[in-house]
Amino acid sequence: MSKNLTWEKTIHKLSGVKHSSDTIEMEILRQKINQLSEEYFKLKGLNVPVVGEDPIPASSKYLTSDDLSNLINASLDLWLTEGRFADNFSQKLCEYINVSNVSLTVSGSSANLLSFTSLHSPLLGSDALRAGDEVITVAAGFPTTVYPIIQNNCIPVFVDVDLNTYNININQLEEARSEKTRAIMIAHTLGNPFNLRVVQEFCKKYNLYLIEDCCDALGAEYENVHVGKFGEFGTLSFYPAHHITTGEGGAIYSNNNELIKILESYRDWGRDCYCKTGMNNSCGKRFGWKLGSLPEGYDHKFIYSHIGYNLKMTDMQASLGLSQINKINSFVKKRNQNFDYLKKKLKNEGLDEFFSFAEPTENSKPSWFGFILTIKDGKNLKRTEITKFLEKEKIITRLLFAGNLTRQPAFKNIPHRIVSDLKNTDKIMNDSFWIGIWPGLNSEHLDYMVHSLKKFVRENI
Repeated sequence: MSKNLTWEKTIHKLSGVKHSSDTIEMEILRQKINQLSEEYFKLKGLNVPVVGEDPIPASSKYLTSDDLSNLINASLDLWLTEGRFADNFSQKLCEYINVSNVSLTVSGSSANLLSFTSLHSPLLGSDALRAGDEVITVAAGFPTTVYPIIQNNCIPVFVDVDLNTYNININQLEEARSEKTRAIMIAHTLGNPFNLRVVQEFCKKYNLYLIEDCCDALGAEYENVHVGKFGEFGTLSFYPAHHITTGEGGAIYSNNNELIKILESYRDWGRDCYCKTGMNNSCGKRFGWKLGSLPEGYDHKFIYSHIGYNLKMTDMQASLGLSQINKINSFVKKRNQNFDYLKKKLKNEGLDEFFSFAEPTENSKPSWFGFILTIKDGKNLKRTEITKFLEKEKIITRLLFAGNLTRQPAFKNIPHRIVSDLKNTDKIMNDSFWIGIWPGLNSEHLDYMVHSLKKFVRENI
C-alpha cells in the first residue's frame, strides 16, 4: 500500500473489501509507523563522512528512508524466512539483469559455494564435476572465489593477471589447460569485466563450465550484456560494502532452469522437494514418490537428493534489497562518475608519474567497486607507508583482497597448480591498494584523497 495515502483514504480503500476491524486498524498503524520512520530518518540523515573529521570508508552502504520503511514493513509481517519481499526482490533482480532465474542466499561467498557445488550433482550424470578435476582461476582476488574449488576437492590452477585491467591474463589459458580441466571460476575485478569473449570461446572449445563471480560487479556489462550471463552461473554479494545491500546476503542467477533447480536443492537442505517456504504439494503428488530405497509414498518434503545446506535469505534482508535495487542505476552512475573524476584529478596533479590506474576492459562498461592504484616500478615509494599515511589522514584503504592467494597461510598444504610465475599477482600483492568511490562520496571527499596522496608523495620523493 502506498505510504502517501492518508489514514482516512486507507479506511475508504479497505472498506470496499471484506476486512475485519482488526485488519483495518493494523493497516492504519502500519502507515503511522511508516510515517514515523520517515521522520526518524530525516533526523538521522545519511551519515555522510565529514572531510578531515570522519573516516572516509573505502566502500559503504548508502541507505535512504525507503530502505528503513521496507525493513520495518517486513518486520511487521513477522514472516521470518523467505516470503513476499524475497519473491519481489528476486523478480526485480531478474528484470534488472534480464535473466530468467535468481536464487537468494546468505552471502556472496555462499553464492559461489552453491554455484560450484551444484555442478557436482549426480543428476548431471557424466557432465558432473568430480574430485580431482582442475579449475582455472586467479590468485589476485577474494579467497571465496577459489575456496569452493578446494572445498569440493577439486584443484585450482592459477594464472596471472593483467596489470591494466587487474583481470585474468587470457594469454595463459591454453597453457593452464590440461586433460583434467573442467571449469573456469573467476571474478570481475573491482567491477571491471574480464574478457568474456575470449573466456567464453575457450570454455565452448573445450566444453568447460564457467562461473562468473560478479560480487563486486553488479551493473557491469560486456558487449552490452550484464556480466554473469555468459556462463552457467553469475553470483552476487549484498554485504554493506557492495553495490546494493541486504546487510548480509547474496544471490545466484542463471538462464539454465535445470541448474537452478539443482542449486536450490543444495541451498535448501538438499531436499528433492521444490515447494516454496510455507507451501505444500506443489508437484501434486506429495505422497506419490518412490525415490532411493525409501518406501513408496514417503513424504516428498522430506526426501533428499543432495548433501546440502540451509543457506536461504530472510524476508527482512530481502526487503532491504527490494528498495535498494530501485536505486541501482543511480548507484552505478555515481560510482563510475567518482571513478572518472578521481582518475582525471590524479592525472592533473601529476600522480600518474608514480601510480598506474585501472583501465576498463575493451568492449566493457564497468560498474566500479573501488579505485585501485599500483606503485610504478622504479619509484621510491612503499605501499605500506602510503596506506598507513592515508589511514592517519582518515582515508580508509583496502588491498586487492588476498594479494596472492597462494602465499596465504591457509594455502600452505593445499594442492594447486601455478602457471607461469604470477609476476603481476606478486606486484599487486606488494604495491597495490584501493580507495573509495561509493555513492556516499562527493568531489570534496575525492579532492581530499588526491590532496593527501600528493602530500605523501611530496614528502617522500
